[in-house]
Order: sequence, then structure tokens, then C-alpha cells
Amino acid sequence: MADLDQSSEDVSVDSREGNNQNSKMEFTEDEETLIARMYNLLGDRWSLIAGRIPGRTAEEIEKYWTSRYSNSES
Repeated sequence: MADLDQSSEDVSVDSREGNNQNSKMEFTEDEETLIARMYNLLGDRWSLIAGRIPGRTAEEIEKYWTSRYSNSES
């Protein structure tokens, strides 16, 4: 039981998880660069791109991409 108490103190929380509504579309510069590079290689295979970015879902990445580059479909 003592081990359980110690391990709960060591748990860290990613700052993105605490405030999902406001930070969902906030991507770091490194994430943006990686998304662009992966998109150029893989196209819109969002789940494969998300697999390279810890803590991101395919849906988040697709929403980011379409909101950022939506006029490319016009």
C-alpha cells in the first residue's frame, strides 16, 4: 500500500490536458513543422501523423491542418 502512495506523487500532468477547450488548437512550432513535413510525405493520413506526436489525436491534427490551410481546397 505504501508503494501506491509514493507513485501517486510522481504523476505529472501535461499542461495541454488540463485545459482542453482552450488549448486544443495550440501547437508548438516543432509540432507545426513536423505536421507539415509529415503531411508532405503521407498526405492526409492523420492517424499516422498523430502517431509521431505524443499526446495528439488524429482529429486534433486534422482540425489544425484544415483550419490553418483550408484555402488550399478552394
